[in-house]
Amino acid sequence: MPTRLLPTSQPIDLPRTLGPVQRGPGDPTFRRAGAELWRATRTPDGPATMRLLSRSSEIEVESWGPGADWILEHAPAIVGADDDWSGFEPSLPLLRNLRRRFPGMRLSRTGAVMEALMPAVLEQKVTGTEAWRAWRGIVRAYSEPAPGDVGLLLPPAAAVLAALPYYALHPLGVERRRAETLRRACAQAVELERIVDLDHEAARARLMTIPGIGPWTAAEVAVRALGDPDAVSVGDFHLPNLVSFALAGEPRGDDARMLELLEPYRGHRARVIRLLEVSGLQAPRYGPRYAPRSIAGM
Repeated sequence: MPTRLLPTSQPIDLPRTLGPVQRGPGDPTFRRAGAELWRATRTPDGPATMRLLSRSSEIEVESWGPGADWILEHAPAIVGADDDWSGFEPSLPLLRNLRRRFPGMRLSRTGAVMEALMPAVLEQKVTGTEAWRAWRGIVRAYSEPAPGDVGLLLPPAAAVLAALPYYALHPLGVERRRAETLRRACAQAVELERIVDLDHEAARARLMTIPGIGPWTAAEVAVRALGDPDAVSVGDFHLPNLVSFALAGEPRGDDARMLELLEPYRGHRARVIRLLEVSGLQAPRYGPRYAPRSIAGM
């Protein structure tokens, strides 16, 4: 199996950098084992498995499968080594302190658009628990083992999901609206993968030409697949409250207030959001939380 050592002049926190790539606990395509991170993926050259191990001044990257060489070539972007925070100089003490606390957190650029888009569609308007359960079910039902016999499964091939009738996903907890959006997106997978060559604004706009994909989904894809440092998930259930509470001390906020508070950081708004997400801060909760549903039982 090919191996590459990436020298790192700056710290890289692999779990926090690649954390957004994992879709919930038990994601069959991703595993953390001690200091190692394992990820199964489909590259332009074919399926691949990657193993990452961070040492004091380098990251060891090992890969298996037809896409192994592609993984090694793009490893700096995937682990966030190409993500440059040098222009990010917030005046707010909270953000400066968080940056000092998490100096190794970067934005990963996986280059895998559909692998970010498929679970993002499943996460639309439902709890994370529901979405992650559906993702696990779809991967196990419609994919195959990743190269290297390491116990991971590949993300499902877009062509396989595009060919399914919408009701095939109903037993896995996906109602017709999300199932149809997923099928439409998968039917255009070849074209959508090409947005990696567009600027970030154009890439998000291209994603939103697919019926059922709006600003929230486009931003969720852009920050993971493209490493977009300015993507904001407008329409998120929790994010406006977190941003309003952290940046202004306000326990509740809407999208407009969130965007207002993030405006001074335009160009780096996704960086601000990631710092707040890993900070441990939470807006006060009032009333019951949004309860998961059982789509399969409806």
